[in-house]
Amino acid sequence: MTLFSSPTDAWSHRTRIVLAEKGIAIDIVNVEPGRFPEDLLDLNPYHSVPTLVDRDLVLYDSRVIMEYLDERFPHPPLMPVDPVTRAHFRLALYRIERDWYGLVDQIEREQDKKQAAKLKKILRDTVLQSVDLFKLKPYFLSDEFSLVDATIAPILWRLPRYEVDLPRDQAQPILRYASLVFSRPAFRESLSEAEQEMRLA
Repeated sequence: MTLFSSPTDAWSHRTRIVLAEKGIAIDIVNVEPGRFPEDLLDLNPYHSVPTLVDRDLVLYDSRVIMEYLDERFPHPPLMPVDPVTRAHFRLALYRIERDWYGLVDQIEREQDKKQAAKLKKILRDTVLQSVDLFKLKPYFLSDEFSLVDATIAPILWRLPRYEVDLPRDQAQPILRYASLVFSRPAFRESLSEAEQEMRLA
């Protein structure tokens, strides 16, 4: 099994978190922006990362990859069994991808400093709007780590990189949650060297 992954991309990072949580042995090929290996160009018509190759199967959407890994390697489970709760988790994934990841993608592409600053403020406010949800359970809406946490963690880890500071008086539940997730051995294992450096400054 091989994962083509960006060492700095949040979409790739959440996939690596799932791999680490599952303890899956895999070859990770780091792909730098604009430097796609020939193998990847042949396998993925969108020339994007992450891309997972498992024998004859090629997957190239991070959510599809995460859910495939959770079903292919069912222990520990990272989605609830109950269909209603599972639907709630999938809706949470959709909203985080659309709202948080969408903003991060815009920030990464934006070259105008003033516009980038506006986007960073929107990201900060969007994260803070969820603060009450982080009060309910140790993990996001759950007592156990899930695919939702694997999706939230890369964004929270990157906030200092985007110069997004969460005020302690408002964000204590989020900061507590982040500390819990960042302390997990699988999270530490998932970090690329470039991602480790995001928090060294």
